[in-house]
Amino acid sequence: MSMDSKGRALDNIYIERFWRSLKYEDIYLNDYRSITELRNGLQNYFDFYNNRRIHQSLGYKTPAEVYFNLAGN
Repeated sequence: MSMDSKGRALDNIYIERFWRSLKYEDIYLNDYRSITELRNGLQNYFDFYNNRRIHQSLGYKTPAEVYFNLAGN
């Protein structure tokens, strides 16, 4: 649901893209057989996504690099 006003599709584009990446790069590729396995797999994916996976839209930096550089300024 949009947090700004009705019909603002761009509000959710970043989180929608993240969930798509998560599903196609992790969940659909792994056969998680328990909640514990799923939780561990998600923790690994979040670490990878934020700390090791470079993003073209962030100038080929990781989200953590961008966040901590902005927070330090």
